[in-house]
Amino acid sequence: MSATPMGWTALHATALVVGESGVLLRGPSGAGKSSLALALIGAARERTCFAALIADDRVFARAFGSRLIARGAPEFAGKIERRFEGLIAVAAEPAAVIRLVVDLAGRGEAPPRLPGESELSAEILGVRLLRVPLDPSHGPADHALVVLESLARRV
Repeated sequence: MSATPMGWTALHATALVVGESGVLLRGPSGAGKSSLALALIGAARERTCFAALIADDRVFARAFGSRLIARGAPEFAGKIERRFEGLIAVAAEPAAVIRLVVDLAGRGEAPPRLPGESELSAEILGVRLLRVPLDPSHGPADHALVVLESLARRV
């Protein structure tokens, strides 16, 4: 695993860019971050929208003013783990401004059915971002649609 670059914070997350918006996927190991990233990339492309991976499993983040920038380790650019298949290659970008945080609950956990206003935002490194909590009982394809709709409402 690569060392954390000076001035950056390592996060256990997956990051990608959809259209012009960076999306940070958080959750415990096995929650489906990589599966959701792959589903999002596929769903975005079906809608002729640009999508690419920034980093899988380990994201480096840094606040610049009121923006959160995410980047990956260059030696893992374009590599994502597909469960039971191993590392696969996908289109990648070196960095993105994160506009949306998606939190995947762990197995046996579920976010509230109707989250309160305070649960619809997250603060990372002092930057407040729109947050979407997702229920693990739904699959990556359903989650991808929720994320794409959240991004569309944001514009």
